[in-house]
Amino acid sequence: MANAKVIQAKQEAVDVVTSKLRESATTVVADYRGLNVAQVTELRKQLREAGVEFQVLKNTLVRRATAAAELTELDEVLTGPTAIAFSVEDAIAPAKILNDFAKKNDALKVKGGVVEGRVVGADQIKALAELPSREGLLSMLLSVLQAPVRNFALAVKAVAEKKKAQQALNLLEKVS
Repeated sequence: MANAKVIQAKQEAVDVVTSKLRESATTVVADYRGLNVAQVTELRKQLREAGVEFQVLKNTLVRRATAAAELTELDEVLTGPTAIAFSVEDAIAPAKILNDFAKKNDALKVKGGVVEGRVVGADQIKALAELPSREGLLSMLLSVLQAPVRNFALAVKAVAEKKKAQQALNLLEKVS
């Protein structure tokens, strides 16, 4: 009877990880071997503040979940101690936080992940991490959209100033 309960609990855990893999905008797999408790606590804090879920999971459990989610290409990076960051809302946050943390702590290694349902390598996760934040991208877009309007306003102002100067010259010619 105990075996049936254990098997059911493991199957439920696989189902949970499968749904997280399917629902996440970005999933990042990392090797945390060599981090001390304080470092892991700090990393978890940073991820939690960004709305990213971070879990240490058994590779066999994750392999079953990747099979169910049809993401078996991810199995290549599921070796050694594995921690996974799941983010439903922000696609860049887990990559950025883990990449920045790995720069400061050599023990953390980003192995790969899943971005928008596609398995990617560590290099692609690092490239994603280098992108500006959503707010940064929106401000860049706003700046690009405002440029034509700003240039038009400057041109109209220059034309008005030129006409005003021309009128002043005409007035001076009439007076003299």
